Amino acid sequence: MDETQKNHLKAYGIAYWSIVQKADVSWLLNYEGGSFLIGYNKAVEDECKTRGVSYQLLPDGKVTAILNEIADPGVNMEMVKLEKAPKIAVYSPKSKLPWDDAVTMVLTYAEIPYDVVYDDEVLRDKLMGYDWLHLHHEDFTGQYGRFWSSFKNESWYRNDVKSQEATAARNGFGKVAAMKLAVAKKMRDFCVGGGFMFAMCSATDSFDIALSADGVDICESMFDGDRADPNAQSKLNYNNTMAFKGFTIDQNPYYYGLANIDVKMQRDLTESNDFFTLFDFSAKWDLVPSMLTQNHEKVIKGFMGQTTAFNKAMVKPVITVMGENKGANEVRYLHGEIGKGQFTFYGGHDPEDYKHAVGDPQTDLNLHPNSPGYRLILNNVLFPAAKKKPQKT
Repeated sequence: MDETQKNHLKAYGIAYWSIVQKADVSWLLNYEGGSFLIGYNKAVEDECKTRGVSYQLLPDGKVTAILNEIADPGVNMEMVKLEKAPKIAVYSPKSKLPWDDAVTMVLTYAEIPYDVVYDDEVLRDKLMGYDWLHLHHEDFTGQYGRFWSSFKNESWYRNDVKSQEATAARNGFGKVAAMKLAVAKKMRDFCVGGGFMFAMCSATDSFDIALSADGVDICESMFDGDRADPNAQSKLNYNNTMAFKGFTIDQNPYYYGLANIDVKMQRDLTESNDFFTLFDFSAKWDLVPSMLTQNHEKVIKGFMGQTTAFNKAMVKPVITVMGENKGANEVRYLHGEIGKGQFTFYGGHDPEDYKHAVGDPQTDLNLHPNSPGYRLILNNVLFPAAKKKPQKT
């Protein structure tokens, strides 16, 4: 999975498909960019040819040599067995909205199956049937992404508000914000119970903001019909959040952002100098972040979103930072644990579209089969498949 691989993204699909077929699949961490070792099966070979994925046929002696190299305690490599294909849910509205979703696109491109769920399903505890959950571009605070100022007269915006209000009423909630908070709590419970959650763009900070504002009205009248609590900031409870602390919400409903977690408006980076660096972790000791940072590149080009990057000062100390722009003091990629489960937040909207605007066409991944930014997403998809190793002492 180094620069010789013709299609990194579809290679993940091959690994997932092979697990489903009960093949012997291992992830060789830090070996040639994080390669997959699959026991020979002609069906797997044929599938690689069909999908345009590069592969090598290795004699037993070569495999033994590779495994011995990886086992060397002085080498920063590890082998992880991939045993169970995770059942995947994507939290996404059923209606068509004028933006796409990087995770949905790359799952489709890599031919990894997933189900779409939304508020009705989450509130009825349907997440219990899944291993991995992705949060589509979403505003869990009930403020509809703060799009009111720019798009309140657009049909897609009005239809979305109407649909969300109907869903809230159908589920017994007087306000959309109350429903979204209940959904966020269900998702947090999903993680606590052992699930894996992955979020990008506004689904990251809005998730924690909603949890912190439990019992506090932070929505102005254009969003929920009454005024926000003027003392809302002092009533936030950061103990409820998963990744962020000490943030200040923005109480101007005309402003696009929600809080100072996102550094988008303060940063002076441009596309030409916007990059973030993946951290190096010990594959033998820090197995989880090692899996999540597998890549053929360590410096990843940045990309914007409604939430672009996280203010490092707002990241809880228990969180593992996996990718950051140190010079700009911003975190792009982080991982945390809660209860028996785990979660990853990834800033930005589309790794191959620097400034994706509402209504822009979706990215054609046929043009980006080796995208290192998209590889980070797929690392998270395969992560739950890994066999849990006993704790080292």
